[in-house]
Amino acid sequence: MRKSDKKRSSSLLGAPVRVPLKWLAATVALAVVATTGPATADGQGHEPGVEPTPERAPTSEVSWLSFPGGVFAVDSLGHTVRYRACDGDTGRVADPGMRVAAGVASGAVVVGGTAYRYRVPLVGRAEGTLEVIQRHRSPTTLTGVVVTSPQPPTDPIAGARLFPLSGQLARVVADASLNPAGATVRDLSGRYGDQQIAVNGSLRPKAASVIKLWILVELLRRVDCGQVALYDGVLVTPEDVVGGTGQLQFETFPQVVTLHRLARYLIKYSDNVAANVLITYLGGFAPVNALIDSMNQRSTILARRMLDSAAAQRGEENYTSPDDVVSLLGAVWDGEILTPASRDLMIGFMREQTLNTKIPAALPPGVPVAHKTGDLPDASHDVGYYLIPGTETAVAFLTAGPMATGDEAVRRMARTVYDFLVTPSEGAVEE
Repeated sequence: MRKSDKKRSSSLLGAPVRVPLKWLAATVALAVVATTGPATADGQGHEPGVEPTPERAPTSEVSWLSFPGGVFAVDSLGHTVRYRACDGDTGRVADPGMRVAAGVASGAVVVGGTAYRYRVPLVGRAEGTLEVIQRHRSPTTLTGVVVTSPQPPTDPIAGARLFPLSGQLARVVADASLNPAGATVRDLSGRYGDQQIAVNGSLRPKAASVIKLWILVELLRRVDCGQVALYDGVLVTPEDVVGGTGQLQFETFPQVVTLHRLARYLIKYSDNVAANVLITYLGGFAPVNALIDSMNQRSTILARRMLDSAAAQRGEENYTSPDDVVSLLGAVWDGEILTPASRDLMIGFMREQTLNTKIPAALPPGVPVAHKTGDLPDASHDVGYYLIPGTETAVAFLTAGPMATGDEAVRRMARTVYDFLVTPSEGAVEE
């Protein structure tokens, strides 16, 4: 969540959050990070069960502008933009006249009689503007924070103290010889200057049930737009029932199920019936993929329903990466894609997760986490938030290869991050 929201939301997430006064350093950070990305230890080759990451622009070339109810995405290398908000979606639009200078993309496009004139910095945490001009109406000027993947640190000096964690995670990844693995970690508390680090952050395994996070965000985005309400009901029929994880498969159908229960079960029980029903309710794969595209998350795609083995055999598969997961989690936390109320609801569902054999099992009892697992015979993941007061952190641990050894690799990565965060000699920053 944005820094201004943290104190308000601390009652829901745990003890009050301590936010260091580092705003002066943030100004320096924006100048420093224009040509830097996260601390990484990437370099994996193409492994079985891992799709090559699609060609994508450097981090500094893609950004999106966050404003109430929507986003405006910019790809300055591809010279494309996309407006997606409560009042509509332009899709990806070419802007051959886009101007890129001094780290800022600017231009104008006309779609369906509406003009979109923009000035969007290519450095995260800066401020951008979008003017929406329609006939016979006064222009609307939207301003907001610019989001990149990763977001630059607000304090590079404090952020540097997180760098040793990269080496520790790299050793765990190297030891997981049967499982190509990747981890991305972002400080959310300010304690480490909101720094992001990654080891194989672009690894692209099958997404498994981690893809359900994007389904939930698209639903909650529509709630925020006033297009649907969580008390609305959806008819679930016997034809919607599939196996695997979840609780709805054990109920009697047909019956009407509220969107709230579908959303909660989607995360709490990783319910496959809920996932498939919500995909249909939202209009299929396209709207979820439009959400993904609007946030410039190039490694993630929803291409099949849960337990659709025929689609999988045809090569239709869901994929993601640690970097894309943390991009989503960070945007949710910072209030850049959902309202505070929907953000808190989503994190609340993640705190209720009942599949707790990975991150929670690796940590001491009682450590507050909100997370979402993903399991396939050739993939094992766990992603989410460490909610340790004063050291809130977004994490994504993804693996390919045998699930059993992948589970252990995830647990080792999860414990490595926890030990770093709570060990003063290695991870803590004295205030």
